[in-house]
Parts: sequence; C-alpha cells; structure tokens
Amino acid sequence: MKLIFIFGLPATGKLTVAQELASMTGYKLFHNHLAVDLLLSVFDFGSAGFVRLREEIWLRVFEEASMAKLSGLIFTFALEATVRQEFLADTVALVTRLGGNIDFIELTCPMEELKRRMDSETRKQLQKLTSVSLFEQLDAAGRFEAPVMPMPRLSIDTSVFTPSEVAEQIVERLELGGAKE
Repeated sequence: MKLIFIFGLPATGKLTVAQELASMTGYKLFHNHLAVDLLLSVFDFGSAGFVRLREEIWLRVFEEASMAKLSGLIFTFALEATVRQEFLADTVALVTRLGGNIDFIELTCPMEELKRRMDSETRKQLQKLTSVSLFEQLDAAGRFEAPVMPMPRLSIDTSVFTPSEVAEQIVERLELGGAKE
C-alpha cells in the first residue's frame, strides 16, 4: 500500500487537496478529523486518553488498510504538539513492515492567506480551528512546531495553485497517473 501523508499547518488546504487527490487516484481518504472528532466526544483535546487513542486509531487504520491490500491511502495531518514524535517513526515502521511505502507531502501557505482562510464556512462545518486569535496564540506558544516531520517528497504553496492543480502535481511527482481503476 502507498500511504500519501499530507501535512501542514491548519488552513493550508490539506483536506481539500486530499479530496481532489482521492478523486483523481481512487485512493481512500482518511483525514485527521475523523479520529479527532470521534475522540472529542469523550475526551478533552490533548488529554492522555485522547493522545493515546488518536494515535492508536491512526495506526490501526494504516495497518488494516495495508492488510486489506489497498493500493493507496491518503492521510491528512496537522502539525500539532500533542502528537508524539514516535508516531511518525511508528507509522513508517508499520507501513514498511507490511510491504508499503510512504510519501510525505507538505502543503504550505503564506501566513496572511492562512489567516484569511481560517474562518471559512467549510472549516466551521467540520469543527476545525477557525479563530485567528487562537491560532496566533497557539503559534506563538510553539504548538505547531512538533512533531518534526521527515523531509517531504514534495512541498507545495497552496496559495499559488488551485486544489486540483496541487493534486495534479502530487499525481505527477508520485507517478500515480494510472492509479484510478
């Protein structure tokens, strides 16, 4: 299985690009908030139970997708300090042990554009971070500086391209042209 691990700050367009990429490739999409929203119904964000179970869910989905012989899985990931650094090593070890590979894709965006996107209607509907002032507080406190990510195979500024163009660049770089069947 190929795991396309799309990461970046909040509001860089990870989910929108991942949806385009899933449409182009036929790969399944497992976005970050599926596990986060499930756990927020029971645990406070960042609590020990939340952190442990969130990572267990992510890893179990990767494992089951690999064992199911999916051709590809797209995962979106927001840099955030409550994620243990070991999660990345555990992800790489798990996927490679099961015969798969991982491509890390970084999405970036100038801070002014990111803040402009922060309170979009889509972000509100998905209960994502929508407060620019809270984002600024978290950013100043270093909450988006961890974990340290591996060198991405591709880094794209989403303010320069449409989501479809970004997805096309990923397809081209990862040579996924004939992935959808």
